[in-house]
Amino acid sequence: MNEASIDAMVLALAKQARAASLRLASAKSSQKDQCLRDLASIIEQSHDFLLEANAKDLAAGKAAGLSAVLLDRLRLSQDRLTQIAEGVLTVAELPDPVGTVIEEVNRPNGLKIQKVRVPIGVIGIIYESRPNVTIDCAALCLKSGNAAILRGGKEAFHTNTALSSLIREVLGKSNLPNEAVQLVPTAERTALSSLLRQDEYVHCIIPRGGEGLIRFVAENALMPVIKHYKGVCCLTIDEAADPEMSESIVVNAKCQRPGVCNAIENLWVHQAVAAKLLPRIAKSLGAKDVELRLDKASIAILGSQLEQLKWQAATEEDYHEEYLDLILAVKVVPDLESAIAATNTYGSAHSDGIVTSNEDVAQRFMASVDSATVDWNASTRFTDGFEFGLGAEIGISTDKLHARGPMGLSELCTYKYCITGKGQIR
Repeated sequence: MNEASIDAMVLALAKQARAASLRLASAKSSQKDQCLRDLASIIEQSHDFLLEANAKDLAAGKAAGLSAVLLDRLRLSQDRLTQIAEGVLTVAELPDPVGTVIEEVNRPNGLKIQKVRVPIGVIGIIYESRPNVTIDCAALCLKSGNAAILRGGKEAFHTNTALSSLIREVLGKSNLPNEAVQLVPTAERTALSSLLRQDEYVHCIIPRGGEGLIRFVAENALMPVIKHYKGVCCLTIDEAADPEMSESIVVNAKCQRPGVCNAIENLWVHQAVAAKLLPRIAKSLGAKDVELRLDKASIAILGSQLEQLKWQAATEEDYHEEYLDLILAVKVVPDLESAIAATNTYGSAHSDGIVTSNEDVAQRFMASVDSATVDWNASTRFTDGFEFGLGAEIGISTDKLHARGPMGLSELCTYKYCITGKGQIR
C-alpha cells in the first residue's frame, strides 16, 4: 500500500470507530458482558487456530534474531490462552463504570448537579510484541464503552490478526457495533504516523512497548497520550529486612519474568546488612543465570564469590538502564534516605519497593518515593491490572494527570456533569 492509500484506510478506521463509540456509550451492561463472555468462550475454543498463527510469528522472530526474552513476550501457550480468556471473564464480572455518579450536589436554587462517569470515546492502542494486549485492551474498552483501534507490532502480526478475527466474529453476533474494535491491518510505520494525526476522531493514544516507540508516539501524536517510557524498577533491602523474605522477593522480582516493565533493574542494599545478605542473594541470582553490575562496595563484599558469578563493575549509566533481561545493577547504600534518593534518581517512577520489618521505615519510604506503585514486602511483579483485580490492564501510566499505575475500567472513563432543574433560569 502506498502512503495515500494507508492514510485513507486509517481515516476510515477512525471515522468508523468514532461512530461506534457513540453507540457504545449507551450500550447496556448486559450486552457488553455477554459479548465478553462470548469472546472468552471463543478464545478457549480456538487454541489450535491461535497457536498456529503464533507459531508463524515465533518462527519469523527467531529468523530475525529476536532475543529469548522478546520471544517469550511473543509466545502464546495453552496456559497463556486460558489465562487470557479468564481475564476477559473477570472483566465481564466487574461493575460497569459507565453511568456511575461520582459526586452529587444539590444547589440552593434547586439544581441537582451530578458528576457522571462516561467513556473517553475512541482509544488508540499502539503496542509491540505481546499479543495478549490485543484481547486485554479490546475487553477493557468494550466494557468501559470505548471504541478501540489496535495497532500491534510486526513481530505479532499473524497472532494479532487471528485474535482480531475472533473479536470481529463475536461483535458480528452481538448487539454492539462491529467497528467497536478494529485492528490496523498493516505493520507499515506510515499507518502509525497517520493514526497519530486523527485527533478529530481519536481521543486518546496509549502506547505500550519500548522507550523508542513510546517517545515517538508522545512526540508526534496530536491527541493526549497516556504512557510510561520505561520500567526501571528499584528494590531496597533495609537493615531491618528479613533475610529469607529479601532473597525470595529479589529473585522473584528479577527472574520470574525479566522481560516485562515491572521486573526490577536496580537493587539497593543497606550497608548494615550488606555483608550478611548480599552473598546469599547473589548466590541465588547466580543460580538463575543473572549477570550483576556491582558497585565497589558490593565487589569488596562478594570477594572470592565473584569467581562463581557473572558480573562486571557498574557504571553510572547501568543504574539508569532498563535491561529487560537477566541483568541487575546493585549498590550498597548507607541509609534509608540514600535508598530513597537513588530510587527517585535512577528509577522511572513505575514500581519500586522496600523489604523491611520496620513499619516507620516503610511508611517513610512509601511517602517519599515518587512512583506510581510502591511496594512494602512484596514483589514489584504485582504491578499488573489482573493482580490488582482490574481483570486486565490497558497500560501502566507514570503520568500524574488523569491516570497513574495500572489502568483498568475506571481509568478508561472521563466524566460529564448532568444537571437537573425545574425551570430555573439565571
